[in-house]
Amino acid sequence: MKPKPRLFISFFVTTIIIMGGIVFVRSVLATEILDSDGDGYGDAEELKSGYSPFNPAKVKIKDSDIDKDGLSDYWELEFKTDPLKSDTDEDGFKDGLEIDSARDPLASSTKKLPQQIVINLKQQQLTYFVSGKPWKQFIVSTGKASTPTPQGSYKIFNKAPKAWSKAYGLWMPYWLGLNQGKFGIHELPVWPSGYREGANHLGKPVSHGCIRLGVGPAQYLYERVATGT
Repeated sequence: MKPKPRLFISFFVTTIIIMGGIVFVRSVLATEILDSDGDGYGDAEELKSGYSPFNPAKVKIKDSDIDKDGLSDYWELEFKTDPLKSDTDEDGFKDGLEIDSARDPLASSTKKLPQQIVINLKQQQLTYFVSGKPWKQFIVSTGKASTPTPQGSYKIFNKAPKAWSKAYGLWMPYWLGLNQGKFGIHELPVWPSGYREGANHLGKPVSHGCIRLGVGPAQYLYERVATGT
């Protein structure tokens, strides 16, 4: 038998007791179970099990996008947008598009949300953060032992859709220069012959010091971050 839908409401029941001219006020917290999607299971129970509390179908929260805005129900909770409304701030742009462009989905302002790129040398992974949330993760190839990737905190110094390396004689697509352009983040390099290097090296430290991204992720990141990030 399907469980009966339940509603979770927390409220205070106030009891006033009058004794001999003295008034006593006693508040008791009364709690029932919130079931946003009416599927018979409480929101807290569904969240604990990894399911969406907004989708009556049994769908994992990271796979559910009940309002079809390109932002999963999981990210709706993380970014505090309305999971049942595709355009929370009603500015004409869906929440998913705004987050992916690092725009605030809660306000019509065009001001960019904070962005950050973190490279984990041990895991050979790049994480792109939007407003402090790990929005995207990509496998990279960083510097080999003889030419290690410099560690530290940097800002994007310059950008170029197709930078040329004089030192190694190859093209570096979607270049994001770091440390005065001494090294950078870019797509797998291309030799003048057209041969693309390192497609099978992602996840391994084999570069000359730069952070190499695969085809697709490099362009994605290039189009979303500006110099100074």
